[in-house]
Amino acid sequence: MLTSEQLQAKLERTLLAFPWYGRLLGKERTDPTLAALPLLTSAELEKHYYTPDNPLSRQPGLRTYRTSGTSGGYRKTIYYSDEDEKRYASIKADVFARFLCRGTADGGEPLATALSDMGTGHAADTAVGILESIGLRAEAVSFRLPIERHLERLRDVRPHVLYTMPSILDRLLAAADGPESFGIRKVILVGEPAAPSWIARAAGRLGIRAEDVMDTYGSIEIGTIAYFSHEHGRYLFAEGIEAEGLKPAATASGSEAEAGTKAVFADGLIDGDTLKEDECVLALTSLARDMFPALRYVTYDVVRDLRPIRVDGRWRQSFGALVKRLGPELKHGEKISVYDIENAVYRHVEPPAAVETHLAGNKLRVRILCGAGGEERRAAVERELAACIPEIGEMIRGGLLEAVKVEFAPLGKDGDAAAGPAGGAIKRKKIYYD
Repeated sequence: MLTSEQLQAKLERTLLAFPWYGRLLGKERTDPTLAALPLLTSAELEKHYYTPDNPLSRQPGLRTYRTSGTSGGYRKTIYYSDEDEKRYASIKADVFARFLCRGTADGGEPLATALSDMGTGHAADTAVGILESIGLRAEAVSFRLPIERHLERLRDVRPHVLYTMPSILDRLLAAADGPESFGIRKVILVGEPAAPSWIARAAGRLGIRAEDVMDTYGSIEIGTIAYFSHEHGRYLFAEGIEAEGLKPAATASGSEAEAGTKAVFADGLIDGDTLKEDECVLALTSLARDMFPALRYVTYDVVRDLRPIRVDGRWRQSFGALVKRLGPELKHGEKISVYDIENAVYRHVEPPAAVETHLAGNKLRVRILCGAGGEERRAAVERELAACIPEIGEMIRGGLLEAVKVEFAPLGKDGDAAAGPAGGAIKRKKIYYD
């Protein structure tokens, strides 16, 4: 739990770095509680932080990372200071080291080598340095190379540790003959959610135990958020993270904080009615980030069974499973948003039409409600989708990611297809999990 001193110091740093947060705060609070602070929603971040004219863009010495698009048509930019980067690397190195020091089924020689096959982004850029900092000889394979070269590096390097994403590992396992011959003894995952059944199957293909695979959960805004502890059978939050669970029922009494929760569930990104009794939407506060306003940041991710447990004699916040990622974006090798997808589709499809983004496992499917489509138009939309995030397109062309599948469906009888991205039904601007 955050102490009042930690929270006050975090609030002061946030107000200093982001003057607009003071307006969001409304009135001065000399001794605030976390629950009294405003929720930081996607709408507020698009208005104040993700904008191209963010004052941080003119501040020297900051590292920038670009990710998925916004409703305004520009890609998000996330900023890290040197101190942010050091804390990010330290937290991740500690998580990795704790997992890798546990024994493997073969009980063989100590782990010495690692290969990062991570696509693009912050995690990919920092992977080798973090793996080396915990004593491994590490190298990375570029997402720009075709999948045959990735398999070649695995055969040549025979890494003890593979750091990768579920979507990439899916493709590597599908393309490899006898993947157990790679000699991989531990796998660390990040990116798309990885179900226990999927992890067990992937581990079996590699000839290792499910316990030799660790799933981690993070975001470019926060960094490493949580990791799966096989000892406890749950995800444990990383150091410096304070997690809250948001539920529609919390809006009952009408307080200011509860009104903020109500706004989250009314903004069209979350359908609160689909949450089960033990599910909630995560909001996070991070002491490790200064160049992002990480105070009650709404992740739009749904977790199950959020509760503290005793770990090494002290209480640690944890959850049972990452159920799904709601809101307008998902991970497909690199982050892609519903807005990116809509912009690509509407270059080839005239209104009235509507776009639905569906995800089953790690397979992305775009359903266009506009009546007849035709093979030529379908192929054009698929090419456009591959080009809207260039890094995704390169991975698809190289065989490292599965192509986005496009299908056409008829309009509903009641005209249930909205007229383009501006007039589109807000309820469709989310991911459908099949």
